[in-house]
Amino acid sequence: MSERPVHILIKELSQILAQLSGKVVGDFLDALHAVKNHDDYGARHIRIVENEIDVAEVNLEERCLAFLALQQPVAMDLRAIVTIIKINDELKHIGDLAIHIIDRIPEISPEMLESFEFENICMHAGEMVKKSIEAFVSRDSILARQVSAMDEDIDSIHRKVFKRVTSLMKKPDSDVDQLIAALSISRYIERMADHATRIANEVVFQVTGVTVRHSEWSYEQLITS
Repeated sequence: MSERPVHILIKELSQILAQLSGKVVGDFLDALHAVKNHDDYGARHIRIVENEIDVAEVNLEERCLAFLALQQPVAMDLRAIVTIIKINDELKHIGDLAIHIIDRIPEISPEMLESFEFENICMHAGEMVKKSIEAFVSRDSILARQVSAMDEDIDSIHRKVFKRVTSLMKKPDSDVDQLIAALSISRYIERMADHATRIANEVVFQVTGVTVRHSEWSYEQLITS
């Protein structure tokens, strides 16, 4: 770690995090396009990019830990570096969920994919991730809180998918395997949005010092809402 001012080092790590998030979202949307258009080469390339992202996430974490050990930051600087570490971990989970979604999409027909509007919902979740990182870079707690509000839309959509899937499963001619895959995809998207919301909440804490807790939907809430 160099002898440059602490705030410069933190800015560099923040920029690396922002670039990493762009790759995570971009990789996911590219993968979504490849699978939808039956682009086998594009789908295979996504795996390569995802491996590169995994390496970048590990490198960023190691740089952050070295920063903590050598610089021993306090106050706002400590809060900033801890936030970067937490956000980096959330991005890792988002990347993993993106791969799960891509793996399951081929299990359902194009007609079902279209009827559930999963592509639009994925775009919405990806936008949440991008906005949460924008809020982090610009230290914008207002934008961060807007991301949290967007999560309510994803939760509402997931509840509707759950109710529709359970209703369709009751029909004698239903394709249960496809419906289970559809429900899994919806759940993965909902979890992506949850991780984006956690990033936004970390931004609120970093900027204001106020801790924001994010509550997730339970199975009981799904079947009773």
